[in-house]
Amino acid sequence: MTGRLVHTGQVVLDLVMAVPALPPPGGDVLASSTNLVPGGGFTVMAAAARSGARVLYAGSHGTGGFGDLARAALAAEGVELAHEPTSEMDTGIVVVLVDATGERTFATGTGAEGQLRSAALDRVLPKNDDVVYVTGYSLLHESNRAALREWLPRLAGSKVLFDPGPLVASINPEALRTILSTVDILSCNAREADVLGELPAVAVVRDGAKGCRVHEHGRITDVPGFPVDAVDTTGAGDTHCGVLAAELLRGSTLLDAAVRANAAAALSVTRRGPATAPGRDEIDQLVEGTR
Repeated sequence: MTGRLVHTGQVVLDLVMAVPALPPPGGDVLASSTNLVPGGGFTVMAAAARSGARVLYAGSHGTGGFGDLARAALAAEGVELAHEPTSEMDTGIVVVLVDATGERTFATGTGAEGQLRSAALDRVLPKNDDVVYVTGYSLLHESNRAALREWLPRLAGSKVLFDPGPLVASINPEALRTILSTVDILSCNAREADVLGELPAVAVVRDGAKGCRVHEHGRITDVPGFPVDAVDTTGAGDTHCGVLAAELLRGSTLLDAAVRANAAAALSVTRRGPATAPGRDEIDQLVEGTR
C-alpha cells in the first residue's frame, strides 16, 4: 500500500445518548448512557487506518476543547493533519440519540469543520495512488463547497470516492452535479441512491444487514452482508466507506473491497459508539470464517 486516504470532510464531536425511544415533541426521555466521542469523518479515517491505510485529514478543525479532543483522537489513530487549527472557532458537535433498536438520530451544530477555505485546500496535493474522500456534508457548507468545486477538477490521477450522506436531498442540485462529474466511485445507502436517481458508472449501494450492491459499468453484483446482532448502527456506513477505501488502496478489486467493507460494518454494529471499526485481523476472521 503506497497511497493515502485524503479525507476532505468534517471531524466533529458526537454527544451520544442511549435512549429507550425518541422523545415526543415537547417531551423528554432519560438516557441510560452519555458519551462525548469523536465522530463524523473521524469514523471513516479510523476505519481506514485500522485496516492499514495511511490517512491525511485535509478538513478544517477548530481551537478549543472540542478541537483538542478531535486532534488527540486523530493522532491516536495515526492520522496526519494537513492544516493548523482554525483560530476563529471550535470544532462542532453532533447530538446522537440511539434508541433501543440500535437506530440513531442526529442533530448537528457546525463549527470550524464547516469553514474549509480554498487557500488551505490548494496546499493539499494528492498523488496518483491516493484515494480522495468527499462527503455530501461538505456541500452543505458554502465555504467547503466552493473550495471543493475549485479543487477537485484539478486533481490528476487520484481516485475520488464520494459519499453523499443522509442530507443528500438538501444539497444544491447544481453543486451536486458538479461534484458527481469528478467522482470515480460513489458509496451511499439505498435511500440515498433513490434520492440521487441515476448513479455514476461505478457505485457501491449499502443496504444495511443485507450487505451492498456493486455497480460497475452496467454490471450489478449483490454482495451479501454478515449476520450479527446489532446494538448500535451509528457509524456503520462510515466504517464501510473507510474500509472500502483502505482495500482499494491495497489494490483490491471493488468486489473484494466490498466484501471486507461489509464485514467491517457488521462487526462495528455489535459495539456501541460511532467509531467502532475493527482491525484487519478481526475482518480476516469474519470473512474467512464464513467461506
